[in-house]
Amino acid sequence: MEFRISDTFTDSLAKLTGEEQKAAKTTAFDLQMNPANPGMQLHRIDKAKDPNFWSIRISRDIRLIIHKTDSSLLLCYVDHHDDAYRWAERRRIERHPKTGAAQLVEVRETVKEIPIPKYVEVEEPKPEKPLLFKDLSSEDLLSYGVPEEWIGDVKQANEDSLFDLTSHLPHEAVEALLEIATGGTPQIAPRTPVHADPFEHPDAQRRFRIMSDKDELQRALDYPWEKWIVFLHPDQRELVEYDFNGPARISGSAGTGKTIVAIHRAVYLARKNREARVLLTTFSETLANALRILLRRLIENEPRLGERLEVHAIGGIGQKLFGSKSNGEKIATNEQIAAFLKEASSKVGTHKFTSHFLWTEWVDVVDAWQLKDWEAYRDVKRLGRKKRLSEPQRELLWKIFEDVRTRLVKEKLITRANMFSRVAEQLRDYTHPPFDYVVVDEAQDVSVSELRCLASLGGRRPNGLFFTGDLGQRIFQQPFSWKSLGVEIRGRSRTLKINYRTSHQIRSQADRLLPPELADVDGITEGRRGTISVFNGAPPLIRVLADSDEENKFVGSWLKKLRDQGYQPHEIGVFVRAPEQIPRAHAAINASGLSWVDLNENMSAQTQKISVCHMHLAKGLEFRAVVVMACDDEIIPMQERIESASDESDLEEVYQTERHLLYVACTRARDALLVTGVEPASEFLDDLRENHCNKNSIAGIGTG
Repeated sequence: MEFRISDTFTDSLAKLTGEEQKAAKTTAFDLQMNPANPGMQLHRIDKAKDPNFWSIRISRDIRLIIHKTDSSLLLCYVDHHDDAYRWAERRRIERHPKTGAAQLVEVRETVKEIPIPKYVEVEEPKPEKPLLFKDLSSEDLLSYGVPEEWIGDVKQANEDSLFDLTSHLPHEAVEALLEIATGGTPQIAPRTPVHADPFEHPDAQRRFRIMSDKDELQRALDYPWEKWIVFLHPDQRELVEYDFNGPARISGSAGTGKTIVAIHRAVYLARKNREARVLLTTFSETLANALRILLRRLIENEPRLGERLEVHAIGGIGQKLFGSKSNGEKIATNEQIAAFLKEASSKVGTHKFTSHFLWTEWVDVVDAWQLKDWEAYRDVKRLGRKKRLSEPQRELLWKIFEDVRTRLVKEKLITRANMFSRVAEQLRDYTHPPFDYVVVDEAQDVSVSELRCLASLGGRRPNGLFFTGDLGQRIFQQPFSWKSLGVEIRGRSRTLKINYRTSHQIRSQADRLLPPELADVDGITEGRRGTISVFNGAPPLIRVLADSDEENKFVGSWLKKLRDQGYQPHEIGVFVRAPEQIPRAHAAINASGLSWVDLNENMSAQTQKISVCHMHLAKGLEFRAVVVMACDDEIIPMQERIESASDESDLEEVYQTERHLLYVACTRARDALLVTGVEPASEFLDDLRENHCNKNSIAGIGTG
């Protein structure tokens, strides 16, 4: 007998108390071991439209709903007695007549009315909004996976009722309808032959999965709120298992599941290639720690697989590979290099180059590309550096940089970029590199030298290099040409479009901080249009207060309301632009009467405490509710960075990365977002104002 689990079961399990969950898991394990266990108290649900729904007594009031046939058993739902029965009475499992996918369909006649949410009261009646799908035939809607009995409701949907309607429909139908509503043309759902197993359809796989053994079931039940461990969207699964004939890059806006794809890809490669070693890496130790936790959850019952799967920050793996071949050299600190630049600059006499310009020219051009002589510097294309330099100016600058290079050698110091370049050279001589496959998350912030090293490490075979990232979240690195380093992803670049993490109101307003399309230096574009969020929520609040005391009171009051609505402190994050604004976050949380914890590279959220950090550490985090505070003028964009810009190009880069920072912070929120500042507020808040679109409108979905 096939034993399956439904995503509706994991959703319902996560809502129970700890003791209730424990009892439900025990029953699930017992049922898997012996479905015919005579000790199980099974009762057919007489009022259910589907005769195969049964209930199992877990405790005095908790009931497990299963769908049982002669050949299969499916865990469907768990809840208190009346609610569990009510859920089962309103649903049935059936094969879709067009696509052939198994669907868990809500019975239409049990839904008395589909309410339309009212965010604002209107005094005068307004003309009815146009129907979104009136021009589509029933056959069209069926081809997108809409259940037959819901076609009439879909044809009557407008932008006010669409999101509430979609809560009753299968996910593939929801995604298709949202794409149509925003001007797109969804792909027709794949069809399976009549004789094929409906549970094997790609769309069925996103909600029903076979549990082959107790370990697999335990993994699903230990983390019921993290459905990605078991259930993947068909688009994600396709990318995880795709056979690329060279380096590949997966992009997508915040919340589209890029990191999930990266983790599953690393595991897939390790499983498929039994002797291979796989590296999963990202640009910071903070994110590497987060990846380790998620990977451990995915493969905790496969220890031997974990022996061939390593997770490191790129800097950490670079130092590990450099290791014994360092010849006693140490990595120079930024402070040491800045001092060398200052000293070398004073030796060449009077010039107009600022210390900031010298630093960025060294970091982004000379050191990044490991320019070793005057000819190389003279001829280099200074991508991202629009300040033109005459040959005499370059000659003067090279005297400064050559002096710094000499000083580094004398002091037995090397730069981080030099370390990676030397590791890349060493790897070319390896007959068997330390890793066979490399998967890189947050690839938009990989540096020139790091990419050169990664290309040497994983670029020798098909599928050897796999990147995930979002150009809209680039906050650390200047853009540069990947192609010039031999990493050609043209034709192997894909974009994820379904946002699972962030409500469409939060996502659509955050997207206003960025252009609708971003392109890398090689001309490969990442389009943000067409991205859709699959759930509805409250509009973000953007408030500008008179002073910091008023801001503290407002934020404190908002946090109290969240607590009253059932939000737990660890489900809330508070972000500020820089460490200097952290005390403002503390003061606001203190005003709410709640506790807080400051996050660093090695810390995760703590129960009963609100998480606080600056925006650079927000990468990779996720909360039900987020406050982005202290968005004042001269704080974001940071005045110090604006004043240090030496030319128009530098200034443009400052504004771009500061926008990216605010975008990252705002998109950490799932359900609720508050953005505050003090007069005069940041100019970026103008792009986030609520009055840019109707609160009830879906016009923002899928736009930039």
